[in-house]
Amino acid sequence: MPPHDKNVIKEVDKIGSVADVKWSGNESNVSIIGKEVDEKYMEMVKGLSVYPEIIQKQHDLKIVYTPIHGSGIKLVPEVLKRFGFTNVNIVKEQMEPDGNFPTVAYPNPEEKETMSIGLQKAKELDADILLGTDPDADRVGIGIKNNHGEWVLMNGNQTAVLAFNYMMEARKTKGIAKSNDMVITTIVTTGMINEIAKKNGVACYNVLTGFKWIAEMIREKEGKENYVIGGEESFGLMIGDKIRDKDAVSAVALLCEMAAYEKEKGKTLFDKMIALYIEYGFYKENLISITKKGMDGQQQIADMMTAYRNAPPTSIAGSAVVELLDYDVRKGKNLKTGEQWDIELPKSNVLQFILEDGSKISARPSGTEPKIKFYFSVNTKLDNVNEFDTVNDQLGKRIEEIIKDMKL
Repeated sequence: MPPHDKNVIKEVDKIGSVADVKWSGNESNVSIIGKEVDEKYMEMVKGLSVYPEIIQKQHDLKIVYTPIHGSGIKLVPEVLKRFGFTNVNIVKEQMEPDGNFPTVAYPNPEEKETMSIGLQKAKELDADILLGTDPDADRVGIGIKNNHGEWVLMNGNQTAVLAFNYMMEARKTKGIAKSNDMVITTIVTTGMINEIAKKNGVACYNVLTGFKWIAEMIREKEGKENYVIGGEESFGLMIGDKIRDKDAVSAVALLCEMAAYEKEKGKTLFDKMIALYIEYGFYKENLISITKKGMDGQQQIADMMTAYRNAPPTSIAGSAVVELLDYDVRKGKNLKTGEQWDIELPKSNVLQFILEDGSKISARPSGTEPKIKFYFSVNTKLDNVNEFDTVNDQLGKRIEEIIKDMKL
């Protein structure tokens, strides 16, 4: 955390060559952890389960899992077994740990190509859920059947909405929710999570992007509020406060429990997603990443942010910009009334435009390369399940209009 992160980098920058790196420590101070830590970890994960009795009934939920040649193979199958799931099918082509990742171009569960072998296996087996963990098993992607019976991959925002809602709703139904429960999300993650928390009477905190900020908020609230779940749109979840970073092993187990819970009611996770859209509003998100090549790439992005700050658009795609949130100067401004307020978060080079129709656009440059990410979130009302496809298309077009109007 600041200022320690910057001070560590300062020390790293002082190193001129490998010869400057010296080791003269006492190796007796180094403890190698073994299976006893795995055991404690797996017991902790099992303790996160809200409805173990549902898993007993739905133990044969058909699960397809791929570790994408990564470390997830070491713990995910065992944790699923301990949860009580008996029908776990591992994608054989991707089960061996291999840093060359021979079956994929890029080992990222966000990519359809990366999950394609798993999707094929899920179709062949007529599975209930597909899960893929990235190489270091801290992020998870899921595939489920949509309302037309077609296999689709959920995006990070949808997965987060399902997980956050389950942990709040199920704990409440089970009678184990606490009056001081809290959840934590990030400023570029879907606002739908805030709405779900509000309706469930759970405090919801929005922090900067990165799980270190979620962990810091837990530490700040420790002893006063009870942390339940945190996460962000980039496929990361952190369930329970025992691990202060994103963790896909526990996320896989809980997502399978969620699928079992819905199956017990004759429903799927996609059915649940639509039900949540009807209850809280249909939120749809997209992300584009722009890289500026050449020697002045970084400068071009800096100029882009300066222009947005100094002359913010008054409207975007036909909707007035009502608020500008500048996390670099830690100020929010109502562009209609001129009213300003402080943003109680650490300084960060992020800009957000809030539109009159409830849309949100976030601009976030990379600190290390000539790249800038734009996050788009739009929402509207969904009256019933039959309108899902139409409204989904409308929201997709709305995002396209915003991108076009911003000339991105």
